[in-house]
Amino acid sequence: MVCAVGVIDDLLRAAGHMRKRSQESGARSRVLVLVDESNVSSSVRTAGRGLDWLKLRDFLAGQNTGRDLIEMVVYAGLPPAIPTWQDERDRKNKFVHWMRSNGFMVVTKDGAPAEEGHYKANVDVMMAIDALELSIEIRPDVVILVTGDADFAYLATKLRRHGIRVEVASVTANLGHILRSAANQVVDLAPLFRTFEMINMREAGQAQVAGEEARSPAQARDARVTKVQGTLAQAPQGRPQQRRRRPRFRPMSRQ
Repeated sequence: MVCAVGVIDDLLRAAGHMRKRSQESGARSRVLVLVDESNVSSSVRTAGRGLDWLKLRDFLAGQNTGRDLIEMVVYAGLPPAIPTWQDERDRKNKFVHWMRSNGFMVVTKDGAPAEEGHYKANVDVMMAIDALELSIEIRPDVVILVTGDADFAYLATKLRRHGIRVEVASVTANLGHILRSAANQVVDLAPLFRTFEMINMREAGQAQVAGEEARSPAQARDARVTKVQGTLAQAPQGRPQQRRRRPRFRPMSRQ
């Protein structure tokens, strides 16, 4: 897990470079982007697409936006550190490694088992505390909260009271009034999502390189076994065959 203190130290150094660049380049806004990974991943899957993190970063604070990106911090929950979840945890750690290798700062939190086949890893508190502390220390011109979770409405209000512009990036059709009214501006991600590659059932059963929280390969095999079992159940047989299906494990997604 990335220590919050380490995040602050890294961002303070990045902010110093950004201030110098801003003074040299003129009136380019300095932007800090904070992402609720579970929330945005859930939204893009609902649209039937695979999440392209590089496109998302460029869309929010790329060179063509006229802004300077201080950092894009992604808050991600990890499956529980227990044998049952080891395959999923290894897959998620590969996603974290890919993100960090491509310039994203990732803050992780170990999840805890919840109801059967799910786990909970709520990163809201970590994200809110970091957002407030970093914004006061770094003084970005703009903070972009990539989430549709209404719980961040009070954070948006607090940041604005410190003179920081707050933008919420989400699918506006699913965005509640409370969070919408708390921000200076809402950035609709729906048009961007439509440019991402569509995922079909076969792709959804594979671990995505870019960190898509789709089904693991083991879960895809379970699905194929289930389909075969359904076919066998319809065929006439002398003796009924019963096979136990392995449970599917998937993380809980928050909207």
